[in-house]
Order: sequence, then C-alpha cells, then structure tokens
Amino acid sequence: MSVLRPFKASDLFRFNNINLDVWTETYGITFYLTYLQRWSDLCFTQESPRGRLQGYILGKAEGAQTEWHGHITAVSVAPEYRRLSLARNMCQRLEFASDEIYKGYFVDLYVRCNNALAIKMYEGMGYSVYRRVREYYGNLGVGKDGRDEEDAFDMRKCLSRDVAQRSIRCNGRDMIVSAHDVS
Repeated sequence: MSVLRPFKASDLFRFNNINLDVWTETYGITFYLTYLQRWSDLCFTQESPRGRLQGYILGKAEGAQTEWHGHITAVSVAPEYRRLSLARNMCQRLEFASDEIYKGYFVDLYVRCNNALAIKMYEGMGYSVYRRVREYYGNLGVGKDGRDEEDAFDMRKCLSRDVAQRSIRCNGRDMIVSAHDVS
C-alpha cells in the first residue's frame, strides 16, 4: 500500500517521473523550496511501497478576511498511477489542513480550460468554476470555439467556515476576467 506523506526537499531529485507530463506545470527549485519552507503542512507526496514517487501536491494559504483560503498550486500524478484516486486523496488532505489548521473559507485551484479530464475530476470532488481567467497560462492564440487555449478556470470548493457558500457561484463559466485581475 502506498503512503501519503509530507513532501521533503530531497523529493525534488526523485519526481521527474511525475513532472514529465504535458499537463504538469514545472517550476524552478527555489519555488518548490519556498513552498516547503512556508507551507510544509500543505505539501504532500504519495510514495509506493518500493519507494517510487507516485504523485505530489503543493499548496499554500493566502488571501484576507472572507477571501482567506487554501490554494492548490500543483497536483500531479505519474501516468502509470492515475485513476487510483491518488489526486483525490492528496486534495482531501490539503482541504482538511486548509479547513482545520488555516481556517480558510474555501480551497481554489487553476486548471486549463481545455483539460476536460481534470475539470471533470475536480467537479466530481465538489469543486465548481468560479470564473474564467483569460490568458492565465500565457497566450498561444485562439483555439477551437474562438477561445484562448491558455485560459484557466478558477475552481473553488467551500470549506466549513463558509456557511453561506459565498465563495462559489453557479454561473462561473460566464464570469470572465483578465489574468491581471487575479493575484
């Protein structure tokens, strides 16, 4: 049985099997180390019984007042370990910490609008589209349906502190903002 454990700095030398994927955003080593130093309780990795890394999640806490929330910066699972609910389990751990430790109102994440599989997975986990962010991932030009291929959906899931569910909306796909409007 695999183990969900805290992400360690030494894992950075062992996660290429996860990061070599078209959907996975990769960052410089300083970025990862900053997360591990500031939000170590929101960074986890899934490890197989033989010691191979299967996936990881990086998160942070940010915002102010009713916008105080947990943020999933990256969640990725190696192709050979997908469809085993590893991403779901890692997200649930981050959601729990965001709720119980950080007392956030919601958890959010950004996902490419053309990543239909990921969107379906997040919706199945209770996330909904809060807004569409134009050119969040840059600009590769207009794709099919006249939409920019690099737009992102800001998806959110309420936590227990948001009793009135003010951090979500039902018409999020129709709410379009510029990448400059989000922090």
